[in-house]
Amino acid sequence: MKKNKYKSYKRIPYLWVYLFLMLEKQIIAESNYRYIELGEGTPLVILHGLMGGLSNFEGVMNFFPNKGYKIVVPELPVYELPLVNSTVKSLAEFLDGFLKFKKLKDVILLGNSLGGHIALLYAKFHPEMVKGLIITGSSGLYENAMGDGYPKRGDYDYIRAKSEEVFYDPKVATKEIVDEVFDSVNDRNKLLRTLAIAKSAIRHNMAKDLPNMLTRTAIIWGAQDGVTPPNVADEFNSLLPNSDLYWIDKCGHAPMMEHPDRFNEIMYSWMEQYKL
Repeated sequence: MKKNKYKSYKRIPYLWVYLFLMLEKQIIAESNYRYIELGEGTPLVILHGLMGGLSNFEGVMNFFPNKGYKIVVPELPVYELPLVNSTVKSLAEFLDGFLKFKKLKDVILLGNSLGGHIALLYAKFHPEMVKGLIITGSSGLYENAMGDGYPKRGDYDYIRAKSEEVFYDPKVATKEIVDEVFDSVNDRNKLLRTLAIAKSAIRHNMAKDLPNMLTRTAIIWGAQDGVTPPNVADEFNSLLPNSDLYWIDKCGHAPMMEHPDRFNEIMYSWMEQYKL
């Protein structure tokens, strides 16, 4: 069995701070966009979740530039959009503008949670631009992220508990991750936009769209995902005509964080199989 080099993050939380600082050095700011770009080859565009960040995909960013892929990770403007435009559709339009700015086409889109929803919506509107989709813990059919009254401002223990529920192993929710979520829900600007986008994701159900979407899709899901439960992955698989479903055991809502080696292995094998 391969040794998971990311286990150290569970033992030394301050590595997340180091990782954040290293990623900040890599971020390119051009026009109205902030993004990371690594490697050369087929463009693999990564879309983070509503309360996720670029560091969530560190394992993917380390692996794929050496496999003939150009990794491009835009920072989604989830807290910058006007409140009235804080929707999944607006974020898909942002992605369209970004890809045009970067002159990228024939892209593979990888999205976690809200990022998966954005990828699916973009592929619906622009199928000619997307040659492959990878979704993991995606919204678009169902999600349980809001829970009963989530988020509760000012209640750190509640935020910590909700953050831990995202993962199969609660230790993955380091203090740095919890602090970031806590700060977000206690910032009125961020909270309002978080709620607006989350409600938009719930309203924008894609069940009727998926059967008409022919883009080759990999569905990689945590077998113990409590945010978008396993039956959601089954439904995605049954509705998408050209999809393959892969499970990762002992894994919650963010497989690329909890099991980065296995996630990369599945993803790479799938892309090789279909010559993407």
